[in-house]
Amino acid sequence: MKHYDFKIPVEDKNYPLWSEYAVSQISAIMKEAIDSGRNQILISTNLKRGLPLENINKIAGPFIEAWALEAFENISSDPANKYRLIHVEAGTRLALYDIVLQFKRVNEKETYISSNVDVKATAEDIPTSGKSPNVVSYARIRTAYVEDPDYIFIILSLKHKVYSEKDADTGMTHGVMEVRSHSVYDLKYLSDKDLNYNPALGTGQLQVRDIHYVATVRRTVWEFCQLFDKRYIASKGEEAFEKLARKKEWIK
Repeated sequence: MKHYDFKIPVEDKNYPLWSEYAVSQISAIMKEAIDSGRNQILISTNLKRGLPLENINKIAGPFIEAWALEAFENISSDPANKYRLIHVEAGTRLALYDIVLQFKRVNEKETYISSNVDVKATAEDIPTSGKSPNVVSYARIRTAYVEDPDYIFIILSLKHKVYSEKDADTGMTHGVMEVRSHSVYDLKYLSDKDLNYNPALGTGQLQVRDIHYVATVRRTVWEFCQLFDKRYIASKGEEAFEKLARKKEWIK
C-alpha cells in the first residue's frame, strides 16, 4: 500500500469496557427473554398448506428483528430495570443498524453507552440458513469509525425454530416462530478468520464466515480499518482504494 496521510481514528481507553458492558447486557436481556418463555412469535394464516416451513428463513428476519426490538422496549419501559437500559430506538430503513440501545453504566461515575445493533436471524433446523450473512458495507462502517472512533457496532445473532398446527374448527394454521438461542459480538473484535470481505455489492460487504462459530480478538479501531483496507485493495486495486479514500475523506 502506498503511503497516505490518513485520518487515524483513536478510540477512548475505556472503549473495551464499554463494548464488554454493552455485549454482556444485550446478551443477558436476550437470555432472560428466552428463558422466561417470552420467546414466541405467533403467526396465523389461512393458507391450506400452512406456513412454508422449507422457506421460512426468507421471511423470518423482519419478525425476529421486531421481536428483539419489543424485548428491549419491554425492559426499557421500566426506569428501574436492572440492565440500566434507558433508551431503545428502531433504525431507519437505510441505517447501518436495526436497533439503537443506550445504557447507563454506573461505576466510579455514570457513563452513557450507545450501541448500534444489527439483528441476524438463522433457522435452527436449516443448517445453511443465515450461516454467512453480509453484515455491513465496508465504506460505510469505515467512515462511521473515522467519524466516531468509539462507535459500537453489535451483531446480535438469533437462532429460531418454526412449527405449526391447524385448527380443525377454523381451518386456520397457527404457526409459532420460537427464538431458541442467541450470540452477541462486537464487529470490531471478530477474529480475522471469521470476517470475510465480499466484493460483490458496491464497495463490498463485511461478511461473517460462520455466524454460529465465532472467535473474538481484541484490536483497535485503526487496526480494524487497516485490515479491510488491505482486503479492499487486494480485491479492487490500489487506484480504486485511493479514489474511494479521498471521496470518503479518510485521507487528510
